[in-house]
Amino acid sequence: MYKVIVLDNIAQEGLDLLDAAEGIEYEVRTKLAGEELRSALAEFDGAICRSGVKITAESLEGNKRLKAIVRAGVGTDNIDKTASTRRGIIVMNTPAGNTLSTAEHTFALMLGLSRNVAPAHQSLKEHRWDRKAYMGTQLADKTLGVVGLGRIGQEVAKRARAFEMKVVGFDPFISAERAAELGIELVSQVTDMLPLIDYMTVHTPLTPETKGLINTSNLDKLKNGVRLVNCARGGIYSEAALIEGLKSGKIAGVALDVFDDEPCTESPLFEMDGVLCTPHLGASTEEAQTQVAVEAVQLLTNFLQTGEIRHAVNMAALDPKTLESLKGYLDIAYRLGRLLAQLNPEKAVSCKLIYRGEVADQNTKLLTSSFCAGLIEDAMQEEANIVNAQVILQDRGIQVSSESSSDRGAFNASVTAEVVTDGGRTLTASGTLFGNNMPRLIRLEDYRLEAYLDGVLFVFRHNDVPGIIGNVGSIFGKHNINIAQMAVGRSAPGGDAVGVMNLDSPPSQATIDDILSHPHITEIRLVQLPAAGQLPPWM
Repeated sequence: MYKVIVLDNIAQEGLDLLDAAEGIEYEVRTKLAGEELRSALAEFDGAICRSGVKITAESLEGNKRLKAIVRAGVGTDNIDKTASTRRGIIVMNTPAGNTLSTAEHTFALMLGLSRNVAPAHQSLKEHRWDRKAYMGTQLADKTLGVVGLGRIGQEVAKRARAFEMKVVGFDPFISAERAAELGIELVSQVTDMLPLIDYMTVHTPLTPETKGLINTSNLDKLKNGVRLVNCARGGIYSEAALIEGLKSGKIAGVALDVFDDEPCTESPLFEMDGVLCTPHLGASTEEAQTQVAVEAVQLLTNFLQTGEIRHAVNMAALDPKTLESLKGYLDIAYRLGRLLAQLNPEKAVSCKLIYRGEVADQNTKLLTSSFCAGLIEDAMQEEANIVNAQVILQDRGIQVSSESSSDRGAFNASVTAEVVTDGGRTLTASGTLFGNNMPRLIRLEDYRLEAYLDGVLFVFRHNDVPGIIGNVGSIFGKHNINIAQMAVGRSAPGGDAVGVMNLDSPPSQATIDDILSHPHITEIRLVQLPAAGQLPPWM
């Protein structure tokens, strides 16, 4: 008999499924924290939660029984996934459950903003009849910009097309074919869509790249009278930019369902005209709550009864012995993914992994998934790991393949990753393992070299002429940037070359501009990888 604890209130339909499940008994115990939560979790095989409970490392300390935690919803920030993995606990979520509700709420805000529904309603409550003051605008024939074309973004795009809107989209991980099926015109950068759109909605995670996506620096690029909607994560639009844009008239309206800090009851935006806000209601529908509850129960009962794992966000399902034998090359594949993601300014259309030597006899499917997880880690709203990374790429029309060869080449084992972009460019990087846990970059494009595959990598293309390396080193010295290691690969003496410097700290933009001013340096890319030995939580 398995025991399940339900830590937050979920829809009755989910509890009904637990009642009907054979070999499972459950308890609902909400509002637990601290020692009370730790003691409770130690008595159960599985747990279901929403966002109310915080499952920390301390909550799991000493736990030898809990096998799985299922989040009835998408975000798993309230669960310590690293601690869960170390305890052998699989963490799953229900990514599809609130898709339609969030897409519909996005449109509710767009329509409410366009037709001034909230202020017009308030005027009638105040016994005023003022049709002229609340003249609106229609959605038909307007252009909507969608940033993030995952499940929710695609559903929003479908509805926009039904409203006869033109849809412009940005997502580095959706194929041109899939976008065409949805009637979306893709752009290569978010800034490319800003002058074109009448409305903008974002459906991405909050990452360093998406934080302040609309800010005071790019505000002037927006079309006059644009309306902005955010049902994803607070902070994607800069509050200062929204206020400035509303005051100047550049922005005609703002609709927010999410905020930097929640709960949020105080904001200068709440006092401004043209603003429509709701308290994070994107997933707050009866249907969504029922769906995530039912899906969460199904995930947990299937796992406990059959061992089936779906929508896992960590790596507890992998056999510990297999994981230990693969860990070094899982790490290399993951780092190659992170590297190529940061080197590639274009959209990927396909990925290929080539395994040579001893590693070719291992479970290369896991290694390929590890590469995919690294490639998309900072670009997806879903949490990517070796369980779901390939599926996420395939959903966006990106082909993933691999091949193996027992031919060792120059090393006992190596992993090569190739990414083909929509511009027809192929980016290639190879890595190997020195010792048990020292990942090395041994090839970049057509250049052989040897560089540390960790920390801050300063990658620069240049002409192979005397003085380049000294010039770069002098500039770093002037800006107090220490070089830990350096490698250079070249096509031929006097030809093209690429340099990789491992730095102790990332250089400023001023430092980069200083180096770029050299006439023989043609391109610079800054790559930030985890420190040596630092593994993602699912590994």
